[in-house]
Amino acid sequence: MCLALKCAMSGFSSVSAMKKVVEQFQLEEGLNHLKVSQAAGDVKQYCLQNVQYDSLWSRVSSSSNPIRPQKICPLF
Repeated sequence: MCLALKCAMSGFSSVSAMKKVVEQFQLEEGLNHLKVSQAAGDVKQYCLQNVQYDSLWSRVSSSSNPIRPQKICPLF
């Protein structure tokens, strides 16, 4: 929740609280914003480019898998 809403909901009306809200708005004004669709596209592109390094998508050989189940019976 943004600082302005917190101040309004909690009943703060002091000048110092409102100054903090204005300072926060001034900081946020200078930020570069992306559309959600563009950010989602960027994330999707990154994932597709790096899928070969993701062990959830590519199989790990059983001999190099550090968390493979250990054999219990020494005969097998």
